[in-house]
Amino acid sequence: MVLVSHSKEVADSVARLAVGLAAGRDSAPVEGAGGGPDGGLGTSAELISAAAHKVDTGAGVAILVDLGSAVLTVKVLLAEGDDLPENAQLVDAPLVEGAIAAVVASAGGADLAEVAAAAEEAYHFRKV
Repeated sequence: MVLVSHSKEVADSVARLAVGLAAGRDSAPVEGAGGGPDGGLGTSAELISAAAHKVDTGAGVAILVDLGSAVLTVKVLLAEGDDLPENAQLVDAPLVEGAIAAVVASAGGADLAEVAAAAEEAYHFRKV
């Protein structure tokens, strides 16, 4: 799973949080791909591609994003088809809640479709 944010700190922290909440269980590898190539705010196709290849085990790569240009960058990478693993998928889910749901599902043995569905269901988590 790759978590894409405009901030490196946000992407990396959400990855740690999601893995931490699935404590004691094996989960798919999770990697943050945040910020621009210079370390500032932004998105980087190169960082996203590198993270996706780092976590790819052949079972598929779920990619969750925060907003705007992160979405567009991943869509372009998927359309070009050469820079991401073959079975990479942009998941329509909130970044924090979706990442946690996806990692927990993965830790429970879910496949890519089930991981994506768990992340997408996070849109319906009520807080009040």
